[in-house]
Amino acid sequence: MSEKRRDNRGRILRNGEIQEKSGRYRFKYADAFGDSKYVRSWRLDHNDPTPTGKKREPSLRELEKQIAADMIDQIVPEGGKLTVLALVEKYVSLKKGVRPSTEAGYKTVINLLKKDSFGKKRIDKVKVLDAQTWLVQLQKNGRGYSSIHTIRGVLRPAFQMAVDNDYVRKNPFSFELASVIYNDSVTREALSRENERKFLRFVKEDSHFSKYYDGIYILFNTGLRISEFVGLTFKDIDFDSMRIHVDHQLQRNNGIGYNIRETKTESGERYVPMTEEVAECFKSIIAKRPTPKVEPMVDGYAGFLFLDKDEHPMVAMHWEKYFQHICEKYNNIYRVQMPKVTPHICRHTFCSRMASAGMNPKTLQYIMGHSDIGVTLNTYTHIGFEDAADEMSRITKDGGEKISKPDTDNVRDFSDYRDEASNG
Repeated sequence: MSEKRRDNRGRILRNGEIQEKSGRYRFKYADAFGDSKYVRSWRLDHNDPTPTGKKREPSLRELEKQIAADMIDQIVPEGGKLTVLALVEKYVSLKKGVRPSTEAGYKTVINLLKKDSFGKKRIDKVKVLDAQTWLVQLQKNGRGYSSIHTIRGVLRPAFQMAVDNDYVRKNPFSFELASVIYNDSVTREALSRENERKFLRFVKEDSHFSKYYDGIYILFNTGLRISEFVGLTFKDIDFDSMRIHVDHQLQRNNGIGYNIRETKTESGERYVPMTEEVAECFKSIIAKRPTPKVEPMVDGYAGFLFLDKDEHPMVAMHWEKYFQHICEKYNNIYRVQMPKVTPHICRHTFCSRMASAGMNPKTLQYIMGHSDIGVTLNTYTHIGFEDAADEMSRITKDGGEKISKPDTDNVRDFSDYRDEASNG
């Protein structure tokens, strides 16, 4: 009978286990495909100390136990040796027909993982704590909450794909982001009535920015998304019916080329009513629109209302820059600063104004193109005391009725209800 193999401490080694000359332990096994694989550790048992100067790692027998469990559950050994970067690239390659903004988000995450050591980490080695620590470090390095939210929004489904295909047991990104990362994003607030008036007056009276007044007035008074606004063509403005037809949006592809996309949601296709003032602004824009040498066309659409200096259709970026420069100039002149104003804040301000004026929420949902009434109702959280006081005054004035002294002759005594209850 052959003598059992032992390590340098006299402990019996199991089948597949050996101790190398360096003192490190090795276990040999066959994976699900019959290929020989090896795992190593400086410790045989979990009670063994880690040798001085060596990185602490699971013991050999802990690794063996995990391998056995993976084989029973048919987990792909070593996560198929996929790195985090390779997993995300595989996930992204399967996503077809996504919006340009989504595609740009994918590229941002991939480029980040190419530069970050986390991207080189093998997926079966990524634990929940590793994922949380990495995101915390991203925030410490200056990444904002919304940026990290986007990054996690790619990694979580990518790892879920790995779970579903038996590459890993658990999704390390399945935790709530807010439980780990501080939300430092700025909440979009509607402009006050006073600031809206000041902003529009400043634009109208400024020698340089006055040319954008009509467009900005329209944004404040229609609630259009900026991508819908820049996509408007002559055919979309119906002066006879006093309405704007919204059935598409114009976007730019990563700074190269343009495309027409369907509205953000199915509810986005709609007719937005125009006031007389909004109609006048559109007439002014059409009258002042220069005739291009060649009318630009994007995916069959032509006659865009807003063209840049190169006679190309304006996109969201143009207007975002206009708003930024207007705010900067305003705040350089006046001591009382104007809060940040963007095209989306115009939309949010419009929605808040309509809500505080008492517009039916379902009507407002239709005008805004919201697919979920909850999105519309959330606007009411931005209504302040002034709005509440006006609303209460209106209700009590229109429908309030002085309450006279109760008719006690026709009111049953509480004891009657008590007796009935006691009698079953």
